[in-house]
Amino acid sequence: MDYKYLERIIDCNQTIIQALKKMDEKRVKSLLVVEQGHFLSMLTIGDIQRAIINKVDLNRKIDKIINSNKEYASTAEDVNTIKEKMLVMRAECMPVLDEKGEMVKVYFWEDFFSDKAKEEFKEKINLPVVIMAGGQGTRLRPLTNVIPKPLIPISEKTILEVIMDQFEGIGCKKFYISVNYKAEILEYYFNHLEHKYDIEFFREEKPLGTIGSVSLLKNKINTPFFVSNCDNLIDQDFRDVYEYHQNNENDITIITSVKSYQIPYGVIETGPNGLLTNLTEKPEMTYMINTGVYILQPELINEIPSNHFFHITDLIIRLREKNGKIGCFPVSEKSWTDIGDWTEYNKILCKY
Repeated sequence: MDYKYLERIIDCNQTIIQALKKMDEKRVKSLLVVEQGHFLSMLTIGDIQRAIINKVDLNRKIDKIINSNKEYASTAEDVNTIKEKMLVMRAECMPVLDEKGEMVKVYFWEDFFSDKAKEEFKEKINLPVVIMAGGQGTRLRPLTNVIPKPLIPISEKTILEVIMDQFEGIGCKKFYISVNYKAEILEYYFNHLEHKYDIEFFREEKPLGTIGSVSLLKNKINTPFFVSNCDNLIDQDFRDVYEYHQNNENDITIITSVKSYQIPYGVIETGPNGLLTNLTEKPEMTYMINTGVYILQPELINEIPSNHFFHITDLIIRLREKNGKIGCFPVSEKSWTDIGDWTEYNKILCKY
């Protein structure tokens, strides 16, 4: 057996947050769950995302969320049958089980296919994409004193092109780019670049906040649409986010990131008269962080006041007051990178 499967092994007594961290560490989206050394089930990032959406405590053991109805390959099947099964399921890896349910082999996607094949096999969607690219990029000064943040290079492309390529890869063709700071440079770059994008620039004459300029798109968009900041990279197929958005009939879906912070001290809880009730040594706190990427229903554009400074949080508050549906789609901590500051930008450069 190819022993590269060993890095994916996780015991069923590990917690959900531990599994999520292992996926991040190994840069994989599925793990092989074992119980006392025997194969039990596969755990995928989708399983964890559904658990988070359903507000399952991330400190619960993973055996509480594994799907016992998953389909696997068997030793009775030939390689071509297993290959076809993996393609249909878009499975990152496929355990092969004998008649007793013991795992005797693991096939990996790269054994048969390219990464591109996985993306192309899934039906594409063609939703408009609005990219907020008008900010000054103050955290990346002095570089942004010269060029706008969306044009900062990552390898042979700019940040904006990398983001647009991800949307274009799932079928999105129309891009609306909100510009303000150094707008002329940004427009000049794309007007003189051979590219595959259908871009319409729209300019806010003054800063209008994180969503205010979208009011300029009234009567232009009549379908659900993506909104993205221009400094986020997210390792997630956005078609899954759209499916969640549709199935739950959300008005807004926010892509969130699971972030864990460990307090480096013992945390004390007290009761009446200052008596100690609990002491936790270096507890780890987990939060859901807004990544700055959303799906919005088109009618929400009318909720954004014209020519007024207006943040996405203002829109969310307004929608909550009207009992609108606001969904949160989680991704793992390392699946989201905010490249708006030097520390994270340098990390991205090392990857490329």
